[in-house]
Formats: sequence, C-alpha cells, structure tokens
Amino acid sequence: MKRIFLLIATNMAVLLVFSVAWSILDSIFGISEMLVGMGMPVQFGSIAVMALVFGFGGALISLLMSKGMAKRSMGVQVIEQPATSQERWLIETVARQAEQAGIGMPEVGIFHSPEPNAFATGAKKNDALVAVSQGLLDHMTQDEVEAVLGHEIAHVANGDMVTQTLIQGVLNTFVIVLSRIIGHAIDSFLNRGNENSSGFGIGYFVSTIILDMLFGLVASMIVMWHSRHREFHADKGGAELAGREKMIAALQRLQQVNQPHDLPGEMAAFGIAGGVKAGFSKLMMTHPPLEQRISALKNREY
Repeated sequence: MKRIFLLIATNMAVLLVFSVAWSILDSIFGISEMLVGMGMPVQFGSIAVMALVFGFGGALISLLMSKGMAKRSMGVQVIEQPATSQERWLIETVARQAEQAGIGMPEVGIFHSPEPNAFATGAKKNDALVAVSQGLLDHMTQDEVEAVLGHEIAHVANGDMVTQTLIQGVLNTFVIVLSRIIGHAIDSFLNRGNENSSGFGIGYFVSTIILDMLFGLVASMIVMWHSRHREFHADKGGAELAGREKMIAALQRLQQVNQPHDLPGEMAAFGIAGGVKAGFSKLMMTHPPLEQRISALKNREY
C-alpha cells in the first residue's frame, strides 16, 4: 500500500512541477498568448490533465490487474496445498527467501510451458505472485531453481513492478503532451493565413498519430533499458538469497537449454530470461544477454 501511495504521490508531484514550470515559462514568455495567436483550440492545462489520466491511468490499472491477468494468460496453477514433495519444496523455499528479503509471502504457482522461465508480478510487495514453468523445473537442478526463485523474490523486494509502472506512466504522459503540442504547432503552420480555419485540422490529427508512434517507440526503448538494468540487481538479489555460485549456475543452465521465449506483455520484464534479438530489436529486449549477466556476477559488477 505504501508503494502505491508513493506512486500516486510521485505522479501528482510530476504534474505539480510540470504545472509550476509551465506557469513560470508562460509568465516570462507569454506562451499562452502565442498559442492562442496560433489558433490552438485547447488550453495546455486540459492537455496536461488528459495526459495524466491516460498516461498514468493505463499503467496503474495494468499494475493493479497484473496478478489476475498473469494467472489467466499463463494458466498459472497456484499451489494452495502442496500435493507433491516438489511443490512443498517450492513453497518452503519461497517462504524462506521472502522472510530473508523482508516481504510478505507471495503466492506460488506453476505454469505449464516446456520453456524454462519464471516471473514475478503484483501491485504490492506483500501480495505478489511468483510462478515458475514446468520446463524450468524439468531442466534445472534444485540449487538452480532456488537461485531463480531468489531472482524473482528480489524483483518483488526491489519494488520493480511499481517502479516500472511509474516510469511507464511518466513517459506516457510526456508522449501525449509533446505529440499534441507539436501537432497543434504543425496544424497552425499548415493553416496559416486561412482565416476560416478553426478547431482541429487534418494536420493535427495526422501529425499527432505519427508523433504518438515515434515518441512511443522512444519511450518503449527507455522502459526496456530500465528493465535490462534492473535484471542485474535482481541477479544480485538472487545471489544474496541463494548463493552467487547457484545464481551463476542457473544462468549458465539457461544458456545450455533452448533459448527461452519472451513472456507475454508486462511479465516479460520480470522473468528470469528473455528471448534473443539482433540489430535494432536489441533495444527492445527486456533482459541483457545471459553472458553479460554471468560476467557481472563473476566479477561482482553490480
């Protein structure tokens, strides 16, 4: 609950700072008068409020629904009562690591996929979900699975889900604001000298759609960069909870088996490994290459 409060408070702070900065710039340079002179049909404040609602609203709703969506989309079977020794070991290991990390006991589940992978999700660190694939359990030793679980617990303890949502919300807001401000400027430029022009022109709609896509692509690159950065910290957390050699061995095992596919949607950022991409698509990877992560653990570069 505290992290959700901080998320909302930070969002409000961003809007406040943005509004104050706008007021100062407006009073100095008379930006509002210039925009009105350009025929801008909507005041900046309305655009900012819309950006806040759509930018942060979508990200926040996605975070709040993440556990339920993960269970349904991945077919996660939450372990309510352990039916096998393997399930009992999973529950006991997660409970021990959660206590070490200082978080509440997450729900633990298994999803049926031959690919070795795992993920953690949830809006609160004391009410999260940690799930592993059947392929992970089949291909890894118990020590390696323990390290993977530690990696996911570290994601939860570090608050990575909330942080990712915050970053996405901020970027969404700026994408909406910038694309519409520039769209208005382009539309006004195209319609200069046309006294009969009023409201939104075709230039506004076309340029806004194009700018939304371009700025959205840049925003996604920033989010993915942050996701790759946080993987090193999650590896460090896994090493602290399970042992550095176990964490290294788990990542090396992932290199040996078939390269795992990306998890769908937002869960990809909090899995143990992502797919392999080349060229420009590397900028959209949720995870750094496994060899970089192994090297960082071996050299303690975290």
